[in-house]
Amino acid sequence: MSSVSPDKRRKMESALSQLKKHTVVVADTGDFNAIDEYKPQDATTNPSLILAAAKMPAYQQLLDQAIKYGIAKGGTEEEQVANTMDKLFVSFGLEILKKVPGRVSTEVDARLSFDKDEMVAKALKLIALYEEAGIDKERVLIKLSSTWEGIQAGKELEEKHGVHCNMTLLFSFAQAVACAEAKVTLISPFVGRIFDWYKENTDRKSFEPHEDPGVLSVTKIYNYYKKFGYSTVVMGASFRNTGEVKALAGCDLLTISPGLLAELSQDHSVVTQTLSDKIKHTFDSV
Repeated sequence: MSSVSPDKRRKMESALSQLKKHTVVVADTGDFNAIDEYKPQDATTNPSLILAAAKMPAYQQLLDQAIKYGIAKGGTEEEQVANTMDKLFVSFGLEILKKVPGRVSTEVDARLSFDKDEMVAKALKLIALYEEAGIDKERVLIKLSSTWEGIQAGKELEEKHGVHCNMTLLFSFAQAVACAEAKVTLISPFVGRIFDWYKENTDRKSFEPHEDPGVLSVTKIYNYYKKFGYSTVVMGASFRNTGEVKALAGCDLLTISPGLLAELSQDHSVVTQTLSDKIKHTFDSV
């Protein structure tokens, strides 16, 4: 029988290992070679992350293949660029899916955020590219902006096409409620962007994790979803520090950059679960 107390055992474990006991950990990166070390369940990407990765010499071949594909598709220069980017995003997604057992999120061009039909068409095109490569749509989340049009696009994709959606650029409780009512698969409320706004526009320049405005926003959304039994799951995103991450232990999922994953893997402080679906029995205000 081990003589090590549970508290001491937790202290020997990394914060990342402890976090994984309460939350599905997702890697937020386009650099799929950085994923192996941290063993996440899923991965998320966005155009800026893919651009950063595409500049790395290790991924030059994927970029060259995407350009060749875009040119071969023909059309105007704008259409060739669009086809190249679609191919590049999916190519990175395919490589990421070799590294994670779960799903990858691939984002629809944010410039389409106020055109429902264009978002639906782009999403179906991305899914078709995955399916052509032998990947079932169940392993893909399509990222859509949480504009009104984006939420309606998500609703249509889920209901009519069986395409799972990840609603991003989500900063408010109202957006979260609209997404839940639309019965999308997942939302990604931003923590760090909310923190940034408060830091820039108020006298407060720092916050303890438990009072961080972004943490409080995600906590409120999570508790509301669990109280009213919505099927949509919550994936906290856009973190500025590991304190924000640890303050949301127990959230359905958390998508975390490789830099913060590295910090969590070296951190041996105790991580306490702060969110749980059991809170639905006690949560009385929204």
